[in-house]
Amino acid sequence: MFDKLLGIENRFNTLEQLLSDPEVLQDRKAYQKYAQEHAELGKIVAVFRTYKRTLAQLEDGMDLLKDKDPDIKSLAKDEVDIQTRFKEDLETELKKLLAPRDPNDDKNVIVEIRAGTGGEEAGLFASDLFRMYSRYAETKNWKVEVLTQNITGVGGLKEIIAMIHGKGAYSIFKYESGIHRVQRVPVTEAQGRIHTSAVTVAVLPEAEEVELQINPSDIKVDVYRATGPGGQSVNTTDSAVRLTHLPTGLVVTCQDEKSQHKNKAKAMRVIRARLLDAMIQEQNEKRSEERRSQVGTGDRSGRIRTYNFPQGRVTDHRIGLTLYKLDSILQGDITELIDGLTTYYQAQAMQNDGSANAPKA
Repeated sequence: MFDKLLGIENRFNTLEQLLSDPEVLQDRKAYQKYAQEHAELGKIVAVFRTYKRTLAQLEDGMDLLKDKDPDIKSLAKDEVDIQTRFKEDLETELKKLLAPRDPNDDKNVIVEIRAGTGGEEAGLFASDLFRMYSRYAETKNWKVEVLTQNITGVGGLKEIIAMIHGKGAYSIFKYESGIHRVQRVPVTEAQGRIHTSAVTVAVLPEAEEVELQINPSDIKVDVYRATGPGGQSVNTTDSAVRLTHLPTGLVVTCQDEKSQHKNKAKAMRVIRARLLDAMIQEQNEKRSEERRSQVGTGDRSGRIRTYNFPQGRVTDHRIGLTLYKLDSILQGDITELIDGLTTYYQAQAMQNDGSANAPKA
């Protein structure tokens, strides 16, 4: 690890020279590329340089332990103990920094929430989950943009697809993919019996046009008159859009905007994200069975979390974490869940010598 870190530090020093080179300063593209790499390596180099200083101080302390003066030896022992613990903490931090990052982590994210088993109750809980994610995004100063939604008769959501704009949004929300189960007494239940319903969540990194080109001839466009609430013009013009990606059969509809052009643009963003996600899933399937068992498959068919209203608890089944703070979690306080999942998957990546990322969505 030390040799690898020395190589990173040398590259960091080279980048500092390049960023002051007049030719590079005139090449905007090259400058941005080097500046970004410099910023990323800077985090590692800062910790590494602290680590090297700690090693030097630890070595000095070890030398003082050989001193014949008992007072000096006692002080040296205390210092060695402190520096040893600090060294171990820095080594853990460096291993985390050296573990390969998911290349999609910094991207905006598309979150798709769909009511599953449970009828109207599942739709109401889908609405609760969307509110939870929206409020969490607000705490991060991220923007939530609804791309398309299908509202049920009692105010729930049969389906909602939203874009969350924020640097690092995917690194947070990618852990939310899967089946979310709710146990509570529905408002329609006269006898007070607890029902179990389920909602599926799919999390997709936003796909930029430059990284995923779609042949226009592969897209079939249908326009039609929007239905449901939305204002006068929504229901009197052919503003709703249905896009079909012919090679894969993917279908996305959007009718929330009054403009056909805006609906088409939103639907294309969803199509592009789903195609990128399909590529990621295909790559994951090509990994060895051993590696998949080490880091999980990211399979959305699995139950990942249970929200139990009578007991006021939320349990994440992947890491065995139970929190008795359901009300605050549904208000967007999901930091403890996210931190627990992040720590768990980082530890798995480190266990495998940094060769595996956390599960993809």
